[in-house]
Amino acid sequence: MKYQAVIFDLGGTLSRSAAWSEYANAARKMAAVCLAPVEKFVELWFARSAGLGTGIYHSYGDYIRYLCEEMGLKVPEKLINIAAAIPVTVTQEYVARPREGAIEVLSYLKSSGYKTGLISDCAPDVPELWENMPFSPFIDVAVFSCAVGMNKADPRIFQIALEKLAVKPEYCIYVADGMRNELANAKKLGMHSIQIFIPDEINDSPIREEWHGPKISSLQEILDLLE
Repeated sequence: MKYQAVIFDLGGTLSRSAAWSEYANAARKMAAVCLAPVEKFVELWFARSAGLGTGIYHSYGDYIRYLCEEMGLKVPEKLINIAAAIPVTVTQEYVARPREGAIEVLSYLKSSGYKTGLISDCAPDVPELWENMPFSPFIDVAVFSCAVGMNKADPRIFQIALEKLAVKPEYCIYVADGMRNELANAKKLGMHSIQIFIPDEINDSPIREEWHGPKISSLQEILDLLE
């Protein structure tokens, strides 16, 4: 076999990613629930949100509580819990739903003897929901940024996945939509990085990388690369 393993990104790859505006709208709803100044809350939400993906905050509730305290607000725990459920609905609506062909491709890889992995930059709700997501049975190793304390801007997160899969980087394909230089960082380690590029899904995310390497427009195209 030319390759031994395929590692996937989650949101934007195995599933569609929510547009940046969806997260902004969710932040506005949270601010309204907490009776916080809306624009200030949204500004802080994005400015400090990296802590959600690297495990500094163990839940959305912890993060919302922190932001409110930063603004000098004492918000009842009941309202924080209501607000914390709002971003989870975005995850359930977008991240937890397979894009077309995802399950079929994963099933083929597993039945054909390939190792499968996942690396996701995510808040704590993703690992909490993971076992009930339709992808889970087909993934050998799942690495979540909030669990390992680093996101894909740090190449070590790719090394964690490779070590858990027991595969050398040159025998591994990494497929992602391209955020935080994930494709470039995987390539530097020797992995074969491929961007899934679907123009009508490209949004205004400020963390999207500029990638000039191999691209595919559907997950099914991965199977052609394995031959």
